[in-house]
Amino acid sequence: MKKVLKYLKYYITESILGPLFKLLEATLELIVPLIIAAIIDTGIGSSDNSYTVKACLLLVLLGAVGLAFSVTAQYFAAKAAVGCSARIRHTLFSHVQSLSHTEMDTIGTSTLITRMTSDVNQVQSGINLTLRLLLRSPFVVFGAMIMAFSIDWRSALSFAYTIPLLAIVIFAIMLVCIPLYKKVQKRLDRTLITTKDNLEGARVIRAFSGEEAEICEFAKRNGELTATQKFVGRISSLLNPLTYVIINLGILLLIHDGAIRVDSGAITQGQLVALYNYMLQVLVELIKLANLIISVTKAVSSAGRIGSVLEVESSIRSGTGKATENECDTAVEFSGVSFAYKCAGENSLSNISFSAKRGEVIGIIGGTGSGKSTLVNLIPRFYDVSGGEVKVFGTDVRELDTDSLRKRIGIVPQKAVLFEGTIRDNMRWGKPDATDEEILRAVELAQASDVISSKGGLDALIEEGGSNLSGGQRQRLTIARALVRRPAILILDDSSSALDFATDAKLRAALKKLDTGTTVFIVSQRTSSIMHADRIVVLDDGEAVGIGTHEELLESSAVYREIYDSQFS
Repeated sequence: MKKVLKYLKYYITESILGPLFKLLEATLELIVPLIIAAIIDTGIGSSDNSYTVKACLLLVLLGAVGLAFSVTAQYFAAKAAVGCSARIRHTLFSHVQSLSHTEMDTIGTSTLITRMTSDVNQVQSGINLTLRLLLRSPFVVFGAMIMAFSIDWRSALSFAYTIPLLAIVIFAIMLVCIPLYKKVQKRLDRTLITTKDNLEGARVIRAFSGEEAEICEFAKRNGELTATQKFVGRISSLLNPLTYVIINLGILLLIHDGAIRVDSGAITQGQLVALYNYMLQVLVELIKLANLIISVTKAVSSAGRIGSVLEVESSIRSGTGKATENECDTAVEFSGVSFAYKCAGENSLSNISFSAKRGEVIGIIGGTGSGKSTLVNLIPRFYDVSGGEVKVFGTDVRELDTDSLRKRIGIVPQKAVLFEGTIRDNMRWGKPDATDEEILRAVELAQASDVISSKGGLDALIEEGGSNLSGGQRQRLTIARALVRRPAILILDDSSSALDFATDAKLRAALKKLDTGTTVFIVSQRTSSIMHADRIVVLDDGEAVGIGTHEELLESSAVYREIYDSQFS
């Protein structure tokens, strides 16, 4: 909670002025019953119309001033709450960006989205209500009691009976509801995760005719959420009936005793009406206070979940060295590299050793789950090795500044990812100041010129996730995006799986002709995609079982020969 509330220090003025104006409004509200009592006793009782008009005008004035105080208080409270939540959201997003892939895998995308949206909104609502009501409601309750006793202590004894009984009922219901609201939030999280997975995997679900199963799963999650919400709703619905019964009993007691006091001349009719109004003010404020506590409880729970994400530290610490292409002829070197994912039972990679010279094309091939993508993900330091070391231009990647390192590397991931916007905007991710000529040159190398022409040029819009493009078009554009940067190291992680053999061959030929001295890593399950590489690394169950050219591996590696025969026999 402290990690979240510390952002209020930027809004100290608003956090003070908001409650202050609310207290001023509450003070005026406590004065109103006294003026009404004076109107009844003096104006109406003495038939003094002039006094009644003046008193009514005073009520209007108090109402206008109170409204101004209330609006001002709401403005400052909203400014502090919205500003604080904006800073929390920004900090949370920045923190998530700093986490390594290990932490991202552990926490989960759905959880992070929920923390950044629903939980931050709960915190914002809690801060807003706290600034407006935390001081106002107790102030009005105790103020109304004090004013009631100042009018007539005997008649005000009904307050002493009613308010504690009201408080017991309200807080008892609140204590029962608070853990149930936490359960509701957890089940809402599960429902959101189910919904997100369903929407992201809509095509797969339809391909396997799994709509009915998904509907049943969602109905189950939604049913659990609905049942919990109904249960807590039934309990919280007791709040209003019980409080109104108690307050009405208190009013009956007040009117009964007050009528006797009025008849004996101890108090006036106006004073009795004032006592009645103070009783109603107490009821309203106690209900507001109960709702405030429930909202604050939700906000505290959400703040705790946000804080738990902020407490997660990245397992990767950036070094201080700069990744530069020095005189070292070796672009990338793996020395006895082993790697295991967090909480994994065994290594995904074991004792990998090889090097790639500047300008070489390195092919990486192996069966499904052999560790191909894991291997190349160690070069830009998406993960840290468990043993051994990975060097880029002679320097261990752990000693290099991660931004400097990754700016020298162009990456085309397994899943082609494009962002909503124009083609030009997407191409400039690797180089923000890239000219159209540079972009078109990269597009030509990636064999994507026909994509640009068919879409109407670089200003053509790409929808979210590139949904208006085919798989092959997305892959070629992501390759072009990596080439725009003119990287020293280019990693193609199974990035031509959606391309036909002819286009794939043209792409490989174009990469061979790169004049930038780029070292290229091609990860593929197609032998045809890597057979012309300078060297090929064959992986099997996380181990390098063969390193050499295509011809050498056909002679020496049974695994490679098996893959080759399965595709060309």
